[in-house]
Amino acid sequence: MALAKVRSIALEGLQGEIVDIEVDISDGLPGYVLLGLPDTALLESKERVRSAIQNSGATWPNKRVTVSLSPAWLHKGGSGFDLPIAVALLMAQGVLPEESANRMIIMGELSLDGSVRPIRGVLPSLISALQQGFSEAVIPLGNWVESTSLNSLKTIPVSHLREVIAFLVNGEVPDVQLPLIESNEEVLPDLSEVVGQAAAKFALELTAIGGHHLLLIGPPGTGKTMLAERLPSILPSLSDEEALEVAAIHSVAGIFDPRTLRNGTPPYLAPHHTTTATAMVGGGSQAIKPGACSIAHGGVLFIDEAPECASGVLDSLRQPLESGSVSISRARGTVTYPANFLLVLAANPCPCGRFNGRGRACTCSSVQIRRYMQKLSGPLLDRIDIKSYVEVPSRVEMASTEVGESSSEVRRRVLLAREIAHERFKGESWSLNSKIPANQLRHKYKANREGMSFLHAELDHERLSARGFHKVLRLAWSVADREGVQVPGLNEVETAYRLREGVTI
Repeated sequence: MALAKVRSIALEGLQGEIVDIEVDISDGLPGYVLLGLPDTALLESKERVRSAIQNSGATWPNKRVTVSLSPAWLHKGGSGFDLPIAVALLMAQGVLPEESANRMIIMGELSLDGSVRPIRGVLPSLISALQQGFSEAVIPLGNWVESTSLNSLKTIPVSHLREVIAFLVNGEVPDVQLPLIESNEEVLPDLSEVVGQAAAKFALELTAIGGHHLLLIGPPGTGKTMLAERLPSILPSLSDEEALEVAAIHSVAGIFDPRTLRNGTPPYLAPHHTTTATAMVGGGSQAIKPGACSIAHGGVLFIDEAPECASGVLDSLRQPLESGSVSISRARGTVTYPANFLLVLAANPCPCGRFNGRGRACTCSSVQIRRYMQKLSGPLLDRIDIKSYVEVPSRVEMASTEVGESSSEVRRRVLLAREIAHERFKGESWSLNSKIPANQLRHKYKANREGMSFLHAELDHERLSARGFHKVLRLAWSVADREGVQVPGLNEVETAYRLREGVTI
């Protein structure tokens, strides 16, 4: 009897659990048994591992092979266990020395010819391995870029099972080079390309300053999508820690982009309005994968034609908007993903899109208009900080040859306003105006007497909810930071109230 053990990682969300892969080769009828709650992809690993071993110059044992993945209670899935199973099997046969992979994490998918293919979730797996004391990992060459941000973890990128054997036998590290990544900065759409729309640009700037959520309403073709696409260009770059967290989510989702770690550009995601609630918040029957709200973590989630979304899709965002994370529960367990994003919704004012309250050729009845806008539920709209109407540019604006304010100029003001807020919140657990706790808004971070009196009057007349009261006050702080005012006064509070409480059309 021969027994060998290697270690790998099983992901649950962004958290990795160390998995011991034990292989036992014993006398008896030739066969292969896989234990440890494997999914379908893992059950199919037998033929991939067999062909990869044989095509790498080694032999498949003509004996009874038992593979156990511990802990046995943990669900395990995916093809990333192919390589550690093959290594443990070769170690049990004596092809590889014992304890050669004792303090090492191994992961990777095997093709039939022995090539090692990239897998999803390598970055969060390596982060978990590092946190649990591992200092070395064997990973697919295609995932090597993901590991470059972890300086304290030594990674051995491999492209074939033969390279793994050579490394574990004599320490021969494959001679490979990182793939060439374009050194140019990512060019984002610029705000100067949007003609006119001074009010909408002002709303967009406040969105970036305080981390507020935005609703754009206007006829088709007025620039709602253009404005939303340019929001990342005026946002601050992600910090190293934030970029690493965003990259880890993208790694699990299978859309890892090395520019996220290099440039720190906030992500921008615009799912189609026919998307499902599961695609929006995440889920799945086998592996619980992140949804659009988690993929947009640290950046912008833009939903065009918001009233056309299926019932319940937008309302599924209500909990992530409040908590900054999304917890997905299935029979196999609960997974929590970060979901701290800026939500930008775009909608037409009516089904035909031509209503503006000034006699424009709108073919919709008042009942149709009301029913159309009621597709955006009250609880969702109550979580939106800013509502802005996007007008059709005037003839003068369209004929003008002057270039509008660029994203870099607006971004400079955003950074200055955020620095003011950062100094004000020094020592607190938050740094954005939109994150000020409600109890602090009523005491330490309240507006001046005139501003608070105005809000209390609106509250008494039931024109504001309790949440709306706090939303207006948070937005007033962003207005004050933009204007360089130390404490929000009546002007800042009224401006925030107008932006929050409705669209004048």
